[in-house]
Amino acid sequence: MNRETDLERWLDRALARATTPRGGATVIAVVTTIATVAFGLLMRTIDHQNFTTLGQGLWWSVQTVTTVGYGDHVPTNTAGRLVAALVMLLGLAFLAVITAAITSSFVARASESRPRRDRPTPATEHDVRAINERLDRIESLLRQPS
Repeated sequence: MNRETDLERWLDRALARATTPRGGATVIAVVTTIATVAFGLLMRTIDHQNFTTLGQGLWWSVQTVTTVGYGDHVPTNTAGRLVAALVMLLGLAFLAVITAAITSSFVARASESRPRRDRPTPATEHDVRAINERLDRIESLLRQPS
């Protein structure tokens, strides 16, 4: 019984469209933004004594996922700290993926603009005939008794 949720189907479609570094970075940015808002709401729910308003939860989530972390709002209970650890890891992963996507696009542009000298040229009909003639000569020499 392989039942996919709506979220799994959405992620599959999004990842299928992300065939370029820019597309991949867009998917990661959208997922990170959604997760940042969700974690802000979750933190408000889990640690409502330290995060008395929804705005405080969202502000904490944004500053944590971007690794700024001013420290003006911090979770104090265990559940809040676990959510904080997830948000920190999400922020680090987001920065790593965005950096890799940007680097990949720079490398792709540089390799497109530079002529490649090691790229083989396609064989012509003349080349193929010459190779066949050479192979025929080698085979005839190998068939001769020594």
